[in-house]
Amino acid sequence: MPISSEKQKVLEKIPAPLLRWFHGQARQLPWREDPTPYRVWISEIMLQQTRVAAVMPYFSRFMTALPDTAALASADEDTLLKLWEGLGYYSRVRNLQKAARILIRQYDGKLPPDFEALLTLPGIGRYTAGAISSIAYGQKHPAVDGNVLRVIMRLTDCADDVLKDTTKRAVENALLSIMPEGRQAGAFNQALMELGALICLPRKSASCPDCPLQDLCFARAAGHVEQLPAKKPTKARRVEKRTVLLLCRNTSIAIDQRPPQGLLAGLWELPNYGGHLTKKAVLSLLTEAGLQPASWKKLPPARHIFSHIEWDLIGWRVELRESVRELPANYNQNPLLPPLHWIEPTDLKRAYSIPSAFQYYLPDEN
Repeated sequence: MPISSEKQKVLEKIPAPLLRWFHGQARQLPWREDPTPYRVWISEIMLQQTRVAAVMPYFSRFMTALPDTAALASADEDTLLKLWEGLGYYSRVRNLQKAARILIRQYDGKLPPDFEALLTLPGIGRYTAGAISSIAYGQKHPAVDGNVLRVIMRLTDCADDVLKDTTKRAVENALLSIMPEGRQAGAFNQALMELGALICLPRKSASCPDCPLQDLCFARAAGHVEQLPAKKPTKARRVEKRTVLLLCRNTSIAIDQRPPQGLLAGLWELPNYGGHLTKKAVLSLLTEAGLQPASWKKLPPARHIFSHIEWDLIGWRVELRESVRELPANYNQNPLLPPLHWIEPTDLKRAYSIPSAFQYYLPDEN
């Protein structure tokens, strides 16, 4: 992303109007009220691939339960995953705890201000390290996320592929040369993020007349706003068909725990199987496992999208005949079924982390 001297001179003009706009228009967000290193870190990890409005209640709940690095490092896994339930990408919260434990051992429980030291912590990449070091410590390091890339690609009318690391590093270097010093470095990074989140929106949603940098934007002058930023087409998601079973016995439902590795590792789920199983196939599966279905209800289909996989879901609600004491003694050792745990639906909200992929089929708490 070579920047001409003309465009570099224009970039040098953006800090002043951008910061004026930010200080007058910035949203009141809980992590901005008290930008300690810990709060900035937690918020930035939560905000990865998640909307601000969705993160706000999670952030408040997380801060109440785990207010510092020591609490995060010592939290049990069930508590940790329950606090994260619904945010998705659960490796993020596991990396948070791994990093917290390193901070306790090596940094007296505190996040280091040094950019390179931050990069050594699990789950912290260049963007997050730049955000923490600039916002919490006033260090001069860019924080380049998708919003910032979109703003800079449009300001410079650049069609380089924003998915390439070389493009991101070039944007970092361009911003480093124009960033203000001290606390304004963090404000500058946040202002660019805010501009991309509120004004310089994707495609036709961009609100150029409201932009404080509209007169400096080369893409606007050239009529290229809707075409930028440019991205290499990504591969289509793999679609997997799955059948989810809501197994009910008296007032209890069955859940099982996913393997410790792989997609949704270690989380609780409703029993599910590959493919779209017919009623006959489900009946055969359950009876061979020693269970006796009493009634059936086909549940509505659903679709759940992960980053690289899409689940095409169908569901069956099955009431079992067995009472608490009548289940076969060896049913949980049957290879046709995962080891089942029987719980009350009200306990889901209190103690078990169920990924949103299965929320479509959970019973109403009432």
